[in-house]
Amino acid sequence: MTTATSLILIAVGAILAFAVSYEVASINIQTVGAILIVVGGLGLAISIATLAGYAPWGTGRGNAAPPASTIAGPPTNV
Repeated sequence: MTTATSLILIAVGAILAFAVSYEVASINIQTVGAILIVVGGLGLAISIATLAGYAPWGTGRGNAAPPASTIAGPPTNV
């Protein structure tokens, strides 16, 4: 989930939780809004942690093996 998706979920959840007064017989719209706010907040925390490099599944800086040319040493003339 990207940062933009998380912010959209938070915004839609806030609208449903605080601004909508419509009632449906089987669904509580305020509860759906609160769930969207929580899910958006969790997604935002994960995406910010990934962007900051704190997550182990992040960009992978420093975890990659060096190229084979640096391991083998200088080329030899054959």
